[in-house]
Amino acid sequence: MRRQASGGGASAGSSRDLRLDPHALPVRYHTSDARADGATRTVELYCDRVLVERTVRGIAMRLKVPVSGFLGVSVRRVAEPEGSDAVAVTLEHRDPGLSIPLARSAQEDGVAEWRRWAGALARPLLVAGPDGALYAVSDSIGALMVGAAGARRRRRTSMKRRGARHAARRATPRIATNLVHRGEREIIAPE
Repeated sequence: MRRQASGGGASAGSSRDLRLDPHALPVRYHTSDARADGATRTVELYCDRVLVERTVRGIAMRLKVPVSGFLGVSVRRVAEPEGSDAVAVTLEHRDPGLSIPLARSAQEDGVAEWRRWAGALARPLLVAGPDGALYAVSDSIGALMVGAAGARRRRRTSMKRRGARHAARRATPRIATNLVHRGEREIIAPE
């Protein structure tokens, strides 16, 4: 099993970026947690599950959450102390305490990281608004929505019970098994 070790979440005032590779899972790293003792927690991220280890008031906890239980991968702007803006990519959960930071980088790289993580974890893309609310991103080209194909409609006509035409043409021939009828003699023509 390959693991990445990282310094984890950047502390306040640190210029070090959190940057993990989504295509080299599983990954184990430390990140900040305001509720935990020592203000840190350990995260193990797999393709299908997330393990969170932390200690709260002296009680050690190990939480296992499936990736399908997360809302999606979000991107949000984060103000840096130097005055520049950065982008944080987070695996969002309904409980904000279980949300997992995935990447923190400059704005130019943030969108690429966001899409890579959403693709690797197969979760929807989310955008955090200025109020902190999460909004789903819909892929569209103008008025045309781009997405998975919908289910085909069923026929509702009298023709739906009829089989396909090609099936009738390709039916196997029926061979008569009883060629001589009762009470008749077989006629053989001389050559």
